[in-house]
Amino acid sequence: MKQIRFLSNNACKTKEVSEILKTLDVDVIPIARKIEELQTDNVNHLVKEKALKAFKMIGRPLFVEHTGLFIDKINQLPGGLTQVFWDKLQADKFAELFGADVGESKAKAITTICYIDGKNTHIFDGEVEGSIISVPKGDRNFQWDCIFVPNGCDLTFAEMGARKNDISMRKTALQKFADFLKQ
Repeated sequence: MKQIRFLSNNACKTKEVSEILKTLDVDVIPIARKIEELQTDNVNHLVKEKALKAFKMIGRPLFVEHTGLFIDKINQLPGGLTQVFWDKLQADKFAELFGADVGESKAKAITTICYIDGKNTHIFDGEVEGSIISVPKGDRNFQWDCIFVPNGCDLTFAEMGARKNDISMRKTALQKFADFLKQ
């Protein structure tokens, strides 16, 4: 089984990443550290900067990730700034401002991973289209999972529990990353 370091201060994200990669025969060595993120809507630039900072701290190959919501009715914002929006608004206000009935407030959830080996960076992404609903549903512990409903579903990611890992944008990005690691 391949081992790889993952730097994140988000315990929910670390758990999800570890569970998904384990099914892909990759073992995660979690590093719980916070990195001050560049505030930009350019997600590739954000994850590269984050990976470089992480590598300087750890000095070993590792990966970081960023997941954001790109909402149609506000010109693909918040995107790379999703955490800032979420921290200020929280579930109820976020849903009130940007949500609607399922299918009416279109959004994309995109995960972008940056792997750094000390010489090169490699980017992998995954995307799920869906909607932002007007009333949060399910557990609120993992940020906006309680307000995002993927297309073709009638449950939020939060209501899906572990089934989310089968269809999520993170799973798609991690699959691409695991395939790269196995080359």
